[in-house]
Parts: sequence; C-alpha cells; structure tokens
Amino acid sequence: MRVFVTGGTGFIGSNVIERLAQDGHELRCLVRKTSDVRLLQEVGATLITGDVTDKASMLEGMRGCDWVVHLAAVYETWVPDRQIYTDVNVYGTRNVLECALEAGVSKVVHVSTSVVYGKPADCPFTEESPVGPERFCEYAQSKYDGDLIAWELYERKALPLIVIYPGAVLGPHDEKLTGRYIQNQIRRRVPARVFTETVYTWVHVRDVADIIVRALDKEGNIGEKYLAGNHRLSYQEFAEMICDISGAPLPRLRLPNALVRICAAVLTWLAKLTRRPPLLDMSVDQIKMMGEDLQFDGSKAESDLGIAYTPIRTAVEEAIASYEERAP
Repeated sequence: MRVFVTGGTGFIGSNVIERLAQDGHELRCLVRKTSDVRLLQEVGATLITGDVTDKASMLEGMRGCDWVVHLAAVYETWVPDRQIYTDVNVYGTRNVLECALEAGVSKVVHVSTSVVYGKPADCPFTEESPVGPERFCEYAQSKYDGDLIAWELYERKALPLIVIYPGAVLGPHDEKLTGRYIQNQIRRRVPARVFTETVYTWVHVRDVADIIVRALDKEGNIGEKYLAGNHRLSYQEFAEMICDISGAPLPRLRLPNALVRICAAVLTWLAKLTRRPPLLDMSVDQIKMMGEDLQFDGSKAESDLGIAYTPIRTAVEEAIASYEERAP
C-alpha cells in the first residue's frame, strides 16, 4: 500500500515508519524544512516538504495514496505561544482529514491521546465511556477539539476514520515529557516525589506503532476507536521502577500536592517572563494533568487487533539504556 504519514519524524512516528517499511509499504512523509529526515531517507520514503497548517503542501503528495496516518501534533504542556495548539492540533487536523477526503484514500488512522477523555465516571474507562467534563490542559483540549472535527467528518462526509488513543508512551529515545522525566530521574535532578498516588496507564511505543499498523491492515473496522495501553502504575511505582533499573536513588522528599501546584504556578509565571520552559517541566498544565488519574482498559486492541502488550519494565529499561548510551 502507499501510505501518507504526518509526524513521521516524531517519537511514535519513527516507530510507525520503521514498522510500515518492514511490511513493504510505500511511504510518503510530510516533513518540515527543519526536520531530521535521516530515518525516512534510510527506509526510502518520499519526502513531501510542507506543514499541516498548509493544505496545499499536503494535497498533491496525498493523491494516489491508499492510507493516511496522522501523527503530527504539538505535544507539550508549555509553549511560548499557545495559539500553536489550535493551529496544529485543531486546524492542522482538519486540513489533513479534508485532504484525505479530497484525495479519496480508503483509510485514515488519526492518532489522538487518551487524555482527551479527561476523568470519566468509569474507572477504568473504555473506548465507549462518556468523556469526563474537563480536559486538564490546553494540549488535551486542543486534541479533543481536533477529535470532534474528525468524528464530524466521519459522520457527515463518510471519512474512513479510525482513531487511536495512546496512554503514557514509553520507550527508547523519547525526548518529550515522559522521556525528560526519566532522564531527570536517572541524572538525580528530581528533588522530590510528587503525586505519588496518581495512577496512569502506560504503554511501550512499539505497541502503539503495532496498534496503528494493525488497525490499517484490519478489514471492516472503519469508525472504530482503540485505546493503546494496559499497564496501570502509580507515579510512586513508576519512580521506584526507574530507580531500581538505573541505580539512581529515589528522592526522599515528598511534596504535598498543594505545594506542587504553588511551585508550578510560580515557575509558569517565570516562564512567561523569560519565554523559556519551566524548570523540570513543572508548568501549571503539566501539574494539572499529573494530578489526575488516567486509568483505562486497553484490552480491545488485544482482542480486535491481536496485539500483545510489552511489559512496561521492558519499556523503561530500553528508555534508560538509550539515554545512558549517549551520556558523556
């Protein structure tokens, strides 16, 4: 199949690209001028220079493709200009999906995030659980708004849509929020434990890529949702696992939740003044998200797509190994 991919140079995207290439698919990848395209060149992908905010840069490259995988997104909980969340995660999603309709592709996999569910009444929640009343950060809200557009196009214009909702994604070479947390932990930069009782649902990045590719391959699943992840750990358990694997000491100090929120408010205020990210990613949005459980049941991907989730300790081990390899 000929597959058009956005976000193929990202953490999840690079794993999807490797998997699609191994399966023999022909790849067309949307890239910006500043993107690191070495992996895409290695697998022989055709590079389409453009951006999800510019429909014209995508449409010609998408023509003649069978499938579209939309991964491109702003995944941060603090940025200097918050308009970028709307421009990329909302308007950019609309642009990609409208181009897919115009190009007449047979299947679109849109990669969302489980945080769009907020905190549902069901615990653990499933794909069909009604979403909670609140999104806990602007990133989550923008992804939720993009999802609403996707499902509207599915219902009103028959967009051949499937949506994937990953949990907290782990694995080697992650330079986003979770990866930075692990790096700070093993390098002894984390002064205290926070939100020790909050429980998240975790997933290996290769399992997310597996779910995406199997959702593309499966017949008769247009309109389906798949939560990606099935390992539930508290932040305390996660920190203990990182320390057990790396040998770094577990921080003795535990900050009360109220004090964590005060620190985040101060650091976010300073970030606005300096236009530099808050220390240790402690933005108000990040702390809001960390303070709420994210417990879901991702077994539908196992039963419908035949995936087998990797033990989460393996993901943490591989992540730590990747950071230690490049340590000075």
